[in-house]
Amino acid sequence: MIITITNTTVMQTMQPITVENGVDVVIKDDLILNVGKDAAKGVKADKHFDGTGRVVIPGNVCGHHHYYSGLSRGMQITAGPQTDFIQVLKEWWWRLDRGLDKEACLYSSLICSLDAIASGTTSVIDHHASPSFIKGSLDTIADGMEQVGIRGMTCYEVTNRNRGMQEVEEGVQENYDFAVSSKKRRLVRGMIGGHALFTIPDAGLKLMGEAMHASGAGTHTHIAEGNYDSVWSHHFYNMDIVDRLDKFGMLTGNSLYAHGLWLSSQEVRKLNEHGCFLVHNPRSNMNNHVGYASHLTEVKNLIMGTDGCGGNMFEELKIGFFKHKDAGGPFWPSDFVEAMARGNKLLEQYFVGAKLGRVEAGYKADLDILDYRCPTPLVPANAAGHFVWGMSSGCVESVIVDGKVVMDHRSFPGLDVDAIYAKAREVASRVWHTVDTSVPVEPEKERT
Repeated sequence: MIITITNTTVMQTMQPITVENGVDVVIKDDLILNVGKDAAKGVKADKHFDGTGRVVIPGNVCGHHHYYSGLSRGMQITAGPQTDFIQVLKEWWWRLDRGLDKEACLYSSLICSLDAIASGTTSVIDHHASPSFIKGSLDTIADGMEQVGIRGMTCYEVTNRNRGMQEVEEGVQENYDFAVSSKKRRLVRGMIGGHALFTIPDAGLKLMGEAMHASGAGTHTHIAEGNYDSVWSHHFYNMDIVDRLDKFGMLTGNSLYAHGLWLSSQEVRKLNEHGCFLVHNPRSNMNNHVGYASHLTEVKNLIMGTDGCGGNMFEELKIGFFKHKDAGGPFWPSDFVEAMARGNKLLEQYFVGAKLGRVEAGYKADLDILDYRCPTPLVPANAAGHFVWGMSSGCVESVIVDGKVVMDHRSFPGLDVDAIYAKAREVASRVWHTVDTSVPVEPEKERT
C-alpha cells in the first residue's frame, strides 16, 4: 500500500520543531518512505491526498486515558455527597466501573477510539478498570482499539477496593497475561496497571513488581493525585509514595505514573533518576479540584494526558497552557507541545524497533492532515504557538495510523459509525441503570 500527500506543509511537534513548505510525503505500508520536494513525483499511489493548503503533523499522543469512562458522559444517577476527591471516587467512578461488563467495555473502547482519532490523536495510553469483568477485559479494550485502528497501550488498575486480595491477584494476573500476549498484536501493547496506592497493599505492590520484571513491562499507576494518597502512605507505611514503589522495584524507565500533584521535589528527583515518565492531566485535575502540579518544570520525562476527559489533545494543551500561566508558571506553548510529543518515547519502548513521532523517512506513518489556514506565517519559532492558539480538533481532516487511513476527510472507512454510537447509547442506558441501583463499597484497608 502506497499513500502520497503532495504539496503540503510538514510541521514537526517533537524537538527539534521544524516547518517545511511545498513538500511531498510518501508512505509505503506502515512506514514513511520519503519526505521532500517532488518526493512523490513518478510514484504510483494507491491513495493520494492533495496537501495544498494543508499541514501534516505527527499524530498526537494521549499519555493517560480511562476508556472505562466512555459511557459516563451526562450519566444520570442518584449519588451521595461529593465534597472531596474520595467521595467523587466512591459515589461516581467506582460505582461506574463496577457496572461495566464485556459489552460495555467494548463499546467504551470503540467510541473513545473514534473520538480520539476524530480529534487527531493517533496513540492512546489507557488505564482500565471493570471489577465485575477483569479476566479478558484488556483483550476487549484492545479489540476495540484495533477495530477503529488507533495505536495504544492498556492495563488493568490493580486495587483491593472491592474484594481485597482476591481482586488484587486477579488484576495482576490480567495485566501479566495481556502484557505477554499483546506483544503479538499489531497496534496495542500492555503494561502492569495500578490504582491509587491507598487501595494497593504492600502484598499487591510485591505482586505487581514481580509481574513487571517477569513480563518486561513497566507499570502505569496513579500516584499522589490527591493529598489523601500521600497522607495515607505516610500514616500507614511511614514512607513517601515513591519510596513505597522503589521498595518493590517499580521505578523503571518504561514506567508511567499519573498525576503526581502531591509529590515532593525529592520524590520527583527520584522518579527522574530512574527515568520514569510522569503524565500531567490538567482538565481532570481542575475538574476534581485536587490542586495544581506546581513542579512541572522539575519533571524530566513529562508527558500529557486527559485522565478520561476525552482524547482531544489540542483541547488539553490549550487548557493546560492557560491554567499553567494562570498559576504563574514559566512554560511556553513549546514546552507543552514537546511534553505531548514525548509520549512517543514511551511508546517506542513497547513497539520495539519502531520510530514514532516525526514526519521523517523511517518513522511509523502515524499522521494528521490538518485543514489549518494560517493567518500569520508558520515558522519553527512560532509553530508551537500555532498549535496552542490556532490549531484545533476542528482542523483535523484525515488521519493515518500505521500506514492505514483510519479517517478520510472526516469519515471512517469500513466502519458504521452511526450504528456504533447508537449501540453505545443503548449500552450506556443499561449501565446507568445498573450504577444507579448500586451503592458505594468501603475500600479494604491494610494497616501496618
